[in-house]
Amino acid sequence: MNFEALKPQIDVIIHGNASSREERLNQICALLQNAIPYYNWVGFYFADFETKTLHLKAFAGAPTDHTVIPFGKGICGQVAESNANFVVPDVQAQDNYIACSITVKSEIVVPLFVRDKNIGQIDVDSHSIDPFDQKDERFLEWVNAQVAVLF
Repeated sequence: MNFEALKPQIDVIIHGNASSREERLNQICALLQNAIPYYNWVGFYFADFETKTLHLKAFAGAPTDHTVIPFGKGICGQVAESNANFVVPDVQAQDNYIACSITVKSEIVVPLFVRDKNIGQIDVDSHSIDPFDQKDERFLEWVNAQVAVLF
């Protein structure tokens, strides 16, 4: 997949329409899930710092029961505390993994920073083992930098 080809489309979603923030996030999730064959589920979680939980605000893919995740739990919860990207080539090898579906084989989570504060993250699940590399990380960091202007 050519990530560069997706950037103008994301730019249009962010800057070019009058949709609500949540609708724009859903459009980005749908674009990524449809355009990248191994992005089988894409979602944005956002932090509630009072309760130390993450809340799913937008996604594309199969519905999930995991709409609220405590900080520290699962891959997303760990990123909420570490403020660092987390790439999991094989979710079965992770002790602190929250299983969403038996079809999920790998996951990448990239924090979303606004004014140097981790306010949330983009989470991508794949039905393939080890599909994510540094190109995915750099691209998802770029996506989050674009999304940050909505906050």
